[in-house]
Amino acid sequence: MKTTLEIPGPLFRRAKATAARQGRTLKQLVQEALSEKIARIDGSSRRRKPWMVLAGGLKHLHSENRRIERVIDAEFENIEPEDRQ
Repeated sequence: MKTTLEIPGPLFRRAKATAARQGRTLKQLVQEALSEKIARIDGSSRRRKPWMVLAGGLKHLHSENRRIERVIDAEFENIEPEDRQ
């Protein structure tokens, strides 16, 4: 499929020179670069983000957290109201 793209002059010159150094056409360079970029984007959206690796890893402790909160609440009930401040 044919299309028209607006490429800034400096980028166009760099791309043209890179293609020439590699003995390829600008069309080949652009097709490969676009394919690689899309593959990288598609691949990264399927992988778990590094900060998500541990997400939900401690959910087995929810009931323990609730138990501890109940113990703390019960202990605070034993503190005299005037000492709570």
